[in-house]
Amino acid sequence: MELMTVDPRSLKDNPDKARQSKSSPQSDALLCASIRAIGVVQPPVVKLHPDGGNSYIILFGHRRAAQAVAAELAEIPVLVADPGDDLGAMQSFAENIAREPLNPVDQWRAIERLVALGWTEESIALALALPARQIRKLRLLANILPAMLDQMAHGDMPNEQQLRTIAAAGQDEQAEVWKKYKPKKQDPHVSWWEVARALTRTRMLAKHASFGNDLAQAYGITWVEDLFAPADEDSRYTTDVEAFLGAQQEWLSNNLPKRGAIIEANEYGQAKLPAKAQQVYGKPGKGDLTGWYINARDGSVQSVAYRMPEAKKPKVVKDADGVATVVEEFETPKARPDVTQKGFDMIGDLRTDALHEALARAPIEDDTLTALLVLALTGQNVTIASGASDNPYGHAKCAPHAVRLIDEDGKLSFDRETLGQVVRSVLIEVLSLRCNRSDSGLAARIAGDAIGADQFLPNMASDEFLSCLSRTALEAVAETAGVPGRVKVKDTRAAVVEHFADGRLVLPAAAIAPDAAEVRAWVSRFAPATSDLEKDEETAPVTEDEVSPSDLSEGDGADDFREAAE
Repeated sequence: MELMTVDPRSLKDNPDKARQSKSSPQSDALLCASIRAIGVVQPPVVKLHPDGGNSYIILFGHRRAAQAVAAELAEIPVLVADPGDDLGAMQSFAENIAREPLNPVDQWRAIERLVALGWTEESIALALALPARQIRKLRLLANILPAMLDQMAHGDMPNEQQLRTIAAAGQDEQAEVWKKYKPKKQDPHVSWWEVARALTRTRMLAKHASFGNDLAQAYGITWVEDLFAPADEDSRYTTDVEAFLGAQQEWLSNNLPKRGAIIEANEYGQAKLPAKAQQVYGKPGKGDLTGWYINARDGSVQSVAYRMPEAKKPKVVKDADGVATVVEEFETPKARPDVTQKGFDMIGDLRTDALHEALARAPIEDDTLTALLVLALTGQNVTIASGASDNPYGHAKCAPHAVRLIDEDGKLSFDRETLGQVVRSVLIEVLSLRCNRSDSGLAARIAGDAIGADQFLPNMASDEFLSCLSRTALEAVAETAGVPGRVKVKDTRAAVVEHFADGRLVLPAAAIAPDAAEVRAWVSRFAPATSDLEKDEETAPVTEDEVSPSDLSEGDGADDFREAAE
């Protein structure tokens, strides 16, 4: 090599350079500051342009040359490589790894470039001090769809499990899935778990195979090595599930042990024992049997011990002359139930449809509707985290209150006073504003505002509560109450407690009534679309209850409405 000095602006980038992804701005800024202070310590390596002329192409050292231009250096030293030197690709790759780690996609592409130049996987591994298995793994990832590689090069990387699944699929499959899940303008990131799920194929592992190479060849099973699995285990697999299960079944038939029987497995991979058989969980006895089956989930051959019930001894009856007669006992067949389980399922569907139809169309009084809502909250399909007790994991107990609405004949029967008491008790069970799993959220605050619950808040001017406030918040409370501040926080706290000894302090942040904007945002989240509202208004008749206060703005009707509201 020859050392010479050149203008960094005259150097041309190598179109086949190893680092195709941009380095981080932080590392570039650090390198630029170093070059501006002490210059280029290690000269970049260049070579003459293959098309002739006096221009040079950078073999490696692109970042140093670029940052020298950024540092406004007039000249930098370079090393001119021998034109016949074929180690440039490996040297560029190795140097980039030693300096700032290459983007993984660039590593995959660089290895493919070295292979194209005649390097073997073993020689690449030796030169880079990496396991040959790692090189094969990277080569496998280099076969990922180029569009996916470009997305990964931008920093949007899937995890290793997702990479394994994507790399194992063919590029035709990858291209089909990529059309559906490629990034959009509004969302530049890829949902890699959806891509991997779409490309997932069932694998049967060689370590679960009981058959040997002869049956594998007979069934045309080809093993593929999973390069992402740990190196110290058998990671071979096949996606030909039917061939794998067929080979396992034939092996099991040819190697069935004494007192063994082939049994079936259900969809969850569990054994289906013969009728009346009992599974043996302990050590099998001499009379016990062993059932062998194939787990459909992983294809492994498994066994389970079971015991059949003992046969009943024949009953012998002697007559008056002492002659013994064997009486055969026959089991009485079980009578078929009046309604099968499928019949009960159909009855349940019919009942539900009728109930929903009645709730939608049948005339129901307002008090009855309220009682029905209370009953609905006691249903066995309803679970409510309750704040009515000190147990943060408790559930609302609405049934003890709802039973007060049922008479001796099992019918819904109540008076208005009882209904009001029950509804209040159930609402206490359900609504909560505690800071745990029982928090009802904004709905409880709206309900509290409707009934004036803020008026029932206790005096918060206690040393225990005020100690939870910051100094700024405490001084704001004192200033609002007209209490002079103190030098020490504890003195200010004591003064506020004394000031409200006969009064009531309610922190504004503790008010139950929610902000109007917060309520409007909540309503807009769950309100139906405008078109649906307009359609309902066109078809639904206007009743007296639906007249708004604005419609009664004049005349006696408005006064009646206001009086009723008050």
